[in-house]
Amino acid sequence: MIRNIAIIGLGTMGPGMAARLARGGLQVVAYDFAPAAIERARLVLGVAETVLDALGIAPPPAGVGTVRFTDDIGDAVSGADLVIENVPENISVKAEVYRTIDGLIGSDTIVASDTSGIPITKLQAHISHPERMVGMHWSNPPHIIPMIEVIGGEKTAPQTVATIRDLIRSIGLLPVVVKKDVPGFVENRVLYALLREAVDLVERGVIDPEDLDTCVSWGIGYKIAVIGPMALLDMAGLDIYKSVSSFLNADLSNRDDVAPMVLEKTNASKLGIKSGEGMFSYTPEQTKALQGERARKLVAVRRILEGRE
Repeated sequence: MIRNIAIIGLGTMGPGMAARLARGGLQVVAYDFAPAAIERARLVLGVAETVLDALGIAPPPAGVGTVRFTDDIGDAVSGADLVIENVPENISVKAEVYRTIDGLIGSDTIVASDTSGIPITKLQAHISHPERMVGMHWSNPPHIIPMIEVIGGEKTAPQTVATIRDLIRSIGLLPVVVKKDVPGFVENRVLYALLREAVDLVERGVIDPEDLDTCVSWGIGYKIAVIGPMALLDMAGLDIYKSVSSFLNADLSNRDDVAPMVLEKTNASKLGIKSGEGMFSYTPEQTKALQGERARKLVAVRRILEGRE
């Protein structure tokens, strides 16, 4: 049974993951080598806990778990039943983490990666006992989005996948088992297909960015939040899909590189909210307001989808 969890690397996802696991009654030790990252994580943890309260997510009968921060990786993984690696999307960086913890944990300690799309099979090459490595891909913000992908690599034991699936389910979240270890898994493959077409339409001048967002959020996004793509096919009719896709698929963007518009902006350090400008421009005040507004809306939508409003 998994009771003690180590999170390696805090970043954007770590504090929310820690908060949600602790709310599920688990004991969490969160590690980062950077003191600034730990201090930021302490603040974000408090915000995440407030959001969990707003969602009405109560701890199990045994009570809420704990979150402890440390800058000592050995301290973090000591006694852990599960280690969740949450460092940047770079195989070399992740491999260094695996090499570091390999001699500090037991051979049966499960090691999960929160990678957004690096195949688990590639990561398994850098750790002993690869049968205990699994993908555990949370969606951002992790304390609000209840779906978590579970991905086994070529050498992952079926029991490892089952253990993580059951852990996720036991704390009231929604595990989705990805049956094949494809790059990007499922959520990001679908998301990036949508983003590729969205960027292409804006870049070609078909639509302005603001109208593109309105079209997606209040059109397909509104529907897909309630009716998933496979169910949507049945609702619309497979005959309609066959007819439209017979001519539309050939006209959709199929580029396999990065769009010039995105390259131009990233080369100019226009990275989005983090730099104050990306597809849109943001003042510090707007950034702060957006974060709170989007969290409130996600909480409200989730409560409705769960039938609690």
